[in-house]
Amino acid sequence: MSEFDGLVAAVTGGASGIGAAVVAALRDRGARVAALDLTPVESGEGLLGVRADVTDDASVRAGIATVAEHFGGLDILVNNAGIGAQGGVEDNDDAEWLRVLDVNLLGMVRASRAALPHLRRSRAAAIVNIGSIAATAGLPQRALYSATKGAVAALTRAMAADHLREGVRVSCVHPGTADTPWIGRLLDRADDPAAERAALQARQPHGRLVSPQEIAHAVTYLASPLATSTTGVGISVDGGMQDLRLRPAGS
Repeated sequence: MSEFDGLVAAVTGGASGIGAAVVAALRDRGARVAALDLTPVESGEGLLGVRADVTDDASVRAGIATVAEHFGGLDILVNNAGIGAQGGVEDNDDAEWLRVLDVNLLGMVRASRAALPHLRRSRAAAIVNIGSIAATAGLPQRALYSATKGAVAALTRAMAADHLREGVRVSCVHPGTADTPWIGRLLDRADDPAAERAALQARQPHGRLVSPQEIAHAVTYLASPLATSTTGVGISVDGGMQDLRLRPAGS
C-alpha cells in the first residue's frame, strides 16, 4: 500500500522530460495519472493521455474536466509545462517575452484555475509547480526565463496563502540544470557541445546535471498526503548550486 493509492494526479507537459518522469513516479507509487500535453501519450492502465494547450484556457479547462470525469475526481496537479528562453534583457522582443510568459506563468494559472474546483473536494489536495534555480540565482543569458520562474516562485507562495484553509497545499520544486530534451537541443546548437556540457555540469557543486527522476522524487514528496504540514515552500534540486560555495576541486 502507498499513500498515493486511490489518488488522481494531472501533470502538464507530461509527455517528455521532467513531466514524463513525474508521471512515472506517481504511477509507481499507486496514483492514477493524466499526462496533459500538446502531443498526448498513449493511455494505459492507470494512465490517461490528454491533449491540452496551456496557452488556451478552453483547452486547459476541457483537459482537466476530462481527467476528473475519467477518474472520478482530481487530487494532485503538477504544473510542469514550460519552455526555455535564452538571452539578456535586450535580446528578445515583446512578442517573445509574452510568448514565454504565456506558457511558463499563465499556463500554471490556467491549469490551477481549472483544477481548483476539483481539488477543493479532495481529501489530499496538492499543487506542485516546477520552478527553477533561475528564480533565485542570477544566471547569464537567462533574463526572460528567469523572470518567468521568479514569477512562478512568487505565485506559489501567494496561492499557498490563498488556498491553505481550503485544504489545498501549494509548493514548488526548483531544479538546477536538468538533463532534459531542451538542454539537449541547447547543447546541440553550441559551438562546442562537449565544452558547454562540461561548463553546465561544473557550475553545479555535485558536478553533473540533475536527472528528471531526482526532480520527480521531490515532486512526489510535496504531493504526498503524508506531507500535510508542507506548503508554500520551494525545494531546490540543484546539487547544492543555490546554497553551497565549495572550494575548487583539489584545493
